[in-house]
Amino acid sequence: MTVLLDSVESGRMVADRGRALGIDFPALIEIDSDGHRSGVRPGDPALMAIGRALGEGRGASLRGVMTHAGDSYNCTSVDAIRAMAERERAAVVGCAEALRGAGLPCPIVSAGSTPTATFATGFNGVTEVRAGVYMFFDLVMAGLGVCLIDDIAVSVLATVIGHQPDKGWIITDAGWMALSRDRGTAKQKVDQGYGLVCNVGGVPIDDLVVVDTNQEHGIIADRRGAAIDTARYPVGTQMRILPNHACATSAQHAAYHVVNGGTELDAVWPRFSGW
Repeated sequence: MTVLLDSVESGRMVADRGRALGIDFPALIEIDSDGHRSGVRPGDPALMAIGRALGEGRGASLRGVMTHAGDSYNCTSVDAIRAMAERERAAVVGCAEALRGAGLPCPIVSAGSTPTATFATGFNGVTEVRAGVYMFFDLVMAGLGVCLIDDIAVSVLATVIGHQPDKGWIITDAGWMALSRDRGTAKQKVDQGYGLVCNVGGVPIDDLVVVDTNQEHGIIADRRGAAIDTARYPVGTQMRILPNHACATSAQHAAYHVVNGGTELDAVWPRFSGW
């Protein structure tokens, strides 16, 4: 386990706990490369202070620096993502060089988000690239131009359990407990609601999206507001819902069911769960 922190207070607390347990926690200093959330900004004197605090004694040890350009999810063009990738790289590499220049160890230089990992022009000075959703992709990544809809490799299998014909709704058994509440495409050019509806083979169905979710119910409608012939989707019909955010959706489930051709089950992969 590696601990991520961005303050002297946190560093000393981790070290104190490590000494009490008789262990040495490896620690990375979080770098704020985009103003998106937490982390130490490049050039902040706190960087050296944290590094020295981790080197004061047993209980914790400095292993390197880490950043995540989360603001890349808000980019509106590939050029903007490329620029963000270079900003991310320069920030974390610059901090690593500063620590080394002060005589502090910094073997790990970790960066990455799926958009920046995809479009970066280089990783000079970076030792690790973290692109978590890259293995599956999702609708947010498709909206950013990182992948195509056909590239998305994870979905939720839902079953039609009812209809509201007067409202143009199809009701399924996959609500937010199955899909998550993530609305990551809401500000993109194409709003996919709570997920894009496909047939069992993974082919999108017309303009059907999950327009709303309750705990155990998913409400499917035409994104354009057009009427749906609900008779085409009788109770018992199975559909696949492509997720906005693969991480949030996958975290709702205990395992991945690996299928071939849409229906043939090849394997079941248990997930590592818990926080």
